[in-house]
Amino acid sequence: MTSSETLISVVIPTYNYALTLPRAVESVLAQLDEAVAELIVIDDGSSDNTPQVIETLLASQPGRFRALRKENGGSASVRNRGIREARGTYLVFLDADDEMAPGALEALVQHIERHPETRMVIGGHDAILSNGKRRSYTPPTLPESRLDRLRGYLLDKRFALSNGACAMHCEVFSRGGYPEQFRSAEDIPVFSQVLANYPCTVLAQPLAVIHKHDDSLRHQFSHAKAGGLALVDEVFSPQRLDEEFQILKKEFAVQRCLSLFRSAYLAGDTGAAKEYFRTALRHDRRVLLNVSYARKALRLWLGS
Repeated sequence: MTSSETLISVVIPTYNYALTLPRAVESVLAQLDEAVAELIVIDDGSSDNTPQVIETLLASQPGRFRALRKENGGSASVRNRGIREARGTYLVFLDADDEMAPGALEALVQHIERHPETRMVIGGHDAILSNGKRRSYTPPTLPESRLDRLRGYLLDKRFALSNGACAMHCEVFSRGGYPEQFRSAEDIPVFSQVLANYPCTVLAQPLAVIHKHDDSLRHQFSHAKAGGLALVDEVFSPQRLDEEFQILKKEFAVQRCLSLFRSAYLAGDTGAAKEYFRTALRHDRRVLLNVSYARKALRLWLGS
């Protein structure tokens, strides 16, 4: 999976992103030094003209990147295929509708040379919103305690992690890859296990340009509902998180219930919303003290 010659593998998973894929590929090739990095494009069984777009890119940039196609299996399955295919010691997963920020690869190489112990480099990113506005995110200094790091990510939301703005050492996947049974939030178990178990460092500059776009509420919720509360057990599976981290599980379960409650409420799925709120209450009665959620729940029951 690794080679002494390749430090970084950039993996672009794509599914029906024929329009934006060239932008993503070109953003990497513009700064790619084949002596230390590689680019792999993996088509997850796209039904649009993505295969033709990839062929055109391969023809215009011969030998500069690898491409392969697999049956559709979701983003987790594509990333796991990327882990198996990568020759690099560190992996960056760049979404096909995003871009690698200029200078990101050089900055990553220099950072890893200065911090060879790091197993995840957490970079910043620029976000382009659906209204065209641009916002920059710079990650804060990480807590020294691994438990505090995990709490800051999972519960306190003190810092955000984005796939295209992180580089992860291949060894971190020995505890588990991306769970393929989930079609959303599948990166949370992986990021959690890395923060809890491995040395992590911050690179305070943008590594990716992330394009935000509005999916329908029903579409978003359908994926979240399919994963449901099983995500909690996946995040806290003993293979991923040792006993010392299990004290956070109950609080994360409550937070997950409330997140699903809010999504169901906004998507108009009254039955699911009520059940998620009841489950949150069973875990912790203090959810009634959260005014925002309590008001939504009150409207829900009064309107039924």
